[in-house]
Amino acid sequence: MAVNTPEKASFDVIVLGSGAAGLSAAVTAAGHGARVAMIEKEPVIGGTTAWSGGWIWSPRNGPAKRAGIDEDIDAPRTYLKGVLGNYFDAKRVDAFLKAAPEMVSFFERGTALQFDGGFPIPDTYGHVAGAGTGGRSVIARPYDARDLGADIALLRKPVRETTFLGMTIQAGADLRAFMTMTRSVKSFAYVTKRTLLHFRDLALYRRGMDLRNGIALVGRLLKSARMAGVDIRTGQTVTHLNTDGSTITGVVLSDGTNLSAPSVVLACGGYPQDDTRRAQTFPRNEEHRTLAVKSANGSGLALAEAVGAHVRTDIARPAAFCPVSTVRWPDGRVAQFPHIIDRGKPGLIGVLANGQRFCNEGLGYHDYVEALLRVTPEGTPARSWLICDHRFLRRYGIGVVRPQPLPFKQWIKRGYLKTGRTPEELARACGIDANGLTQTLADWNAGADRGEDPAFGRGTSPYMRLQGDPEQTPNPNVAPIRKAPFYAVEVVPGSFGTFAGLATNENAQVLRADGSVIGGLYAAGTDAASVFGGFYPAGGINLGPAMTFGFIAGRHAAQTGANT
Repeated sequence: MAVNTPEKASFDVIVLGSGAAGLSAAVTAAGHGARVAMIEKEPVIGGTTAWSGGWIWSPRNGPAKRAGIDEDIDAPRTYLKGVLGNYFDAKRVDAFLKAAPEMVSFFERGTALQFDGGFPIPDTYGHVAGAGTGGRSVIARPYDARDLGADIALLRKPVRETTFLGMTIQAGADLRAFMTMTRSVKSFAYVTKRTLLHFRDLALYRRGMDLRNGIALVGRLLKSARMAGVDIRTGQTVTHLNTDGSTITGVVLSDGTNLSAPSVVLACGGYPQDDTRRAQTFPRNEEHRTLAVKSANGSGLALAEAVGAHVRTDIARPAAFCPVSTVRWPDGRVAQFPHIIDRGKPGLIGVLANGQRFCNEGLGYHDYVEALLRVTPEGTPARSWLICDHRFLRRYGIGVVRPQPLPFKQWIKRGYLKTGRTPEELARACGIDANGLTQTLADWNAGADRGEDPAFGRGTSPYMRLQGDPEQTPNPNVAPIRKAPFYAVEVVPGSFGTFAGLATNENAQVLRADGSVIGGLYAAGTDAASVFGGFYPAGGINLGPAMTFGFIAGRHAAQTGANT
């Protein structure tokens, strides 16, 4: 780690945080000629981004246009207006839609960050005017971490729950190969090769080097930051922001060091680990479980509030919700598993303690938790159970339980996976109403035999169908639940990160309560209030705004500094 010296104590832009937003701001500012320092409180780079799926919602992006998907800006704008309703912020939404493709082009042109397009990925609410049917998302291309050299030590490792022995698996063709390896010679060969190479990397480097998903995004951005000359400082904490009374002049580190800069970008990860703020804003906070890193404790919001910034909580929901299940590993570690993929597969339903379904399981993960919170009476725990049969378990897996050929009975012994030879026996194991579950399964199976879901309409939109299994006909999201034994995993409200945050304008500048700008102070990622008003209109709407407003902040700060 570099020692602070007088000649290195002055910068044009200082970025706090090293997730997608922070790295985007740092690389962009440096790419526009600014001297940039990026400060991370943890010893590793990447924040919660490193644990994410890595998809970036960025309508009208370059990869889509090159693939022939070229739409007018009015289409995504109309869609967002329809989804957000009264929470539609025209200035910020328009800034996002204009800058998102510019951000993708900037990184493609001159950095190590290159993208693949999400051409078949539709928006969540296909019935809303302007909904996209594909091409509005991008993802970082897989990345060989050996390209980082010694900087690989700075890269946060992926989490155990969503990887195979530390190997990241990307949604799409990569994941399909793993899911079908016992039914396809081609898939088996592909998976065998990937696994053997991963074992080689574990032996040589003690970690996977074929990076995919969010960790590939972070790895490529870290390489880009080095290429751009960003001064990266890990393991350092900022205690407060310096001002001259009206504008930012720099930061003070915990060891007393002063770093001067006319612009500071806050990208510290929001407040998912701040118990006090969560208790003030989260519904059923005591039951809520976050998937965010421990360091996302609201420090960016606190720094900004100390210089007069306003925190917005007037949004639809305070966080990006996701149903989670609690995993207890043999070594005593306790973690949360995000149920993103399994809910849309055919042959699984979600039920309450009364044994009855309560939502369309194939819609977005945010929608599942919204429905669970809505139907659970006060005084009753907000929990549900994902129910499947033996055929489903071995074909798709459920939660942390992997599909065949991997073993699963250890999860029954640990209490994570409940089981029963009959629906009644499964209900008793879960503590839910046996009559209710039996009737629910009978109703589900009657519709599933016809490929229908009369109660909630599974499989009736492009988004839902993509989550399903194309081999299941006539409806890729619907199949009977009959093959004993039966299984269940308990899921509760969780979230990826916060939506409530600092008030910002279309330039990512932080605002006071009266709407005035705090000169030199910017916020991006989950430190800033959601540009989508607390809604979840598509996959990738966490990283999309994080990358885009990080880009906007870095560019604006660099250009403002050049003009002063």
